[in-house]
Amino acid sequence: MGYSVGQVAAFAGVTVRTLHHYDKAGLLSPGERSPAGYRFYSDADLARLQQILFYRELGFPLEEIAVILRDPQAGALQHLRARQRRLREEIERLERLAEVAEQAIEVQRTGVALDPQERFEVFGEIAFDLSYATEAQLKWRDSAAYREAMARAGAHTKEDWRRLMNEAAAWRTGLLAAFDAEEPADDERGMDLAEEHRRHVARWFTPCPPHTHRRIADDLAADPRAFALLVPPSQQRPGLAAYVSKAIHANASRCEGSRTEHEEHP
Repeated sequence: MGYSVGQVAAFAGVTVRTLHHYDKAGLLSPGERSPAGYRFYSDADLARLQQILFYRELGFPLEEIAVILRDPQAGALQHLRARQRRLREEIERLERLAEVAEQAIEVQRTGVALDPQERFEVFGEIAFDLSYATEAQLKWRDSAAYREAMARAGAHTKEDWRRLMNEAAAWRTGLLAAFDAEEPADDERGMDLAEEHRRHVARWFTPCPPHTHRRIADDLAADPRAFALLVPPSQQRPGLAAYVSKAIHANASRCEGSRTEHEEHP
């Protein structure tokens, strides 16, 4: 005589409900019956259950397991190889997530130690976006300039941040005035505003030569989260991010041109 559903569930480490589900799905039905009509699992059924549990452990859905078991010689290898590729992709995804989590922890550690009231008092509408900061940490982690910027930001006192944010607010006032007056981004005033921003970055975070400022400009134009750290949403206008980016690129060219001219005419 074979094994009852309770016995199989116990030594296979599954629930009776799972075995009933496999039976209803046509995946594993007990092949023996007692004289009284009770259904029992045979040794062949147990071997099939082992296969099912093996494929389930690898993450195969029941429908795919049924296909494999119908013709294991023809399709098992192909299915296993495909599953192997998916598992490797999943491992890579989980490793990336683990790295992101690690970087998020690091970002939090280097954040500003202010309570909510102090944070609002100092930063106002400028919101700290953890997802953006974490991505930046991942993107620039090998950059000495980025590491210096994070270190200096972490060392700023509350009064430092207050002065920094007041300086940034005054700069935004000038930026919005130039933009609303429809002054070209690559005219002198636009470039002067860009130069003021470049020096602000260098003063408070990290040296910001023109090529570094260009990368910042591209990020501001491409990612709304980055631009929101510069201009809060309530003060933004359509096209303002592109305007700032264009002004920064124009100023970078002006700085590079001035440097070349100085080198040629000492």
